[in-house]
Amino acid sequence: MYTVQIIPIENLPIINKGDDIGKLVCEAAEKQNTPLKEEDIIVITHVIVSRAEGNVINLDEVVPSHFAETIAKQYNRDAALVEIVLREAKSIIRMGDGHIIAETKHGLICANAGIDRSNVPGERNVAPLPEDPDLSARRIRRRIKEITGKDVAVIISDTHGRALRRGEINVAIGIAGMKPIRDRRNETDLFGYTLRIKQTAVADELCSAAELVMGQADEGIPAAIIRGYAYEKSKEASISDLLWPKEKSLFI
Repeated sequence: MYTVQIIPIENLPIINKGDDIGKLVCEAAEKQNTPLKEEDIIVITHVIVSRAEGNVINLDEVVPSHFAETIAKQYNRDAALVEIVLREAKSIIRMGDGHIIAETKHGLICANAGIDRSNVPGERNVAPLPEDPDLSARRIRRRIKEITGKDVAVIISDTHGRALRRGEINVAIGIAGMKPIRDRRNETDLFGYTLRIKQTAVADELCSAAELVMGQADEGIPAAIIRGYAYEKSKEASISDLLWPKEKSLFI
């Protein structure tokens, strides 16, 4: 038996374009007397990653297409926001009741193609998902290794809803240093039954656990350390390992 700790990384500054997230995470963890350790998992919200990468859009500077204006009028939405959703989407899965469910360029299925207005400075500013969340995670992980010498895993998270379930949870959208799935197939259960399909989405579970201390409103904690979880290391980790092929989905 082992103990898993979830440690909020507090007092991070407001993240702006060009900020070094890896360095800031290391400094904040050190300052609160929880310096990063070998095999820690660092969960970071996508919003601060997008802001650091300069991936923030002012809706007042967006010229909506005729299609975006038509959708906005039909569903009582902001035409500029609809235009950004369309630009970030590979396809529209569903529209109705004022909502747009889209498949992002990364293959994620989520509301508004992952466009976020919360925790983005500026009343008319929004933050799309990072261009390549896996690459973002790898860069932060590499920077942490340069500064501390510690080999950690990094997960970029986002808040998603789920089919036929109320409420939202944090899920992984980018990963580096660990496998996002724990394959339990061919293991046996308590009564000797051989597991046939059991694959645990540990990256999503870790993001949801981290959200308990990070919050989704004005907590001001966009990152957390998960310590003590025995994960499987991987240099080739990718969030694509978690994506279910659309042709096999019963929901879309």
